[in-house]
Amino acid sequence: MNAFGLIQIGLILSSTTIISSPQCNHLPLQQRKVIENSLRLLDKMGKEFPQQCLRDKMSFRFPTQVLQPRQKDTVGVAIEEILQHIFYIFSKNLTLAAWDRTVLDQFQNALYLQIEQLEACVIEKHTQHCWSKEVSRLKLKKYFRKIDCFLKDKQHDLCSWEISRAEMRRCLQLIDKVTRKLKN
Repeated sequence: MNAFGLIQIGLILSSTTIISSPQCNHLPLQQRKVIENSLRLLDKMGKEFPQQCLRDKMSFRFPTQVLQPRQKDTVGVAIEEILQHIFYIFSKNLTLAAWDRTVLDQFQNALYLQIEQLEACVIEKHTQHCWSKEVSRLKLKKYFRKIDCFLKDKQHDLCSWEISRAEMRRCLQLIDKVTRKLKN
C-alpha cells in the first residue's frame, strides 16, 4: 500500500472516532461521510461501465423495505448487514476484474472500518426488534445470494464484476439516502 493510501486510512480512522463514543450519537452524519468516500472509491476503482456488458445486465431487486424500519437502531443493523455482504462480495475471486488494486484495497478497508464501527453501536444499543431484524437479514441474504450466484454463473468474468460493482454502488446510494433522512 502506498503512502497516499495510508494517509487516507489514517484520515478515515481519525474521523471515525466519534462513532466509537458510548452514545454513538453522530452515527448518521459519520455514516454519510464514510459512504460518500466509499462511493468515490468505488467509482475510482474502475473505469466507465463497459458497453459490451449491457447485454448481461440484470435486476437484482434490492429489498428497500429493510432500510425503512420504524426504529433508528434497526436501520443501523440493516446497514451493518449490507456492508458485511458488500465486503464479502468484494473479497472474492477478483482476478478478472480490471480494477485499480490500490483503490480496491482502500475500498475494502473503508468497508471494514464502517462494519466495525456499526457493530460497536449496534451491540451497544441491543435492539429488541429481533423478528424484524431476522426478516430483514433473510431478505438481504437472498438479495446478495443472487449477486453471488450471478458472479459464479458468469465465472467471475469482467462483465459480471462490473454489473456487481454498479449494483453495490446502488446499495451504497440507498444507504446514503437513508442516513440523510436519519439526520433530519
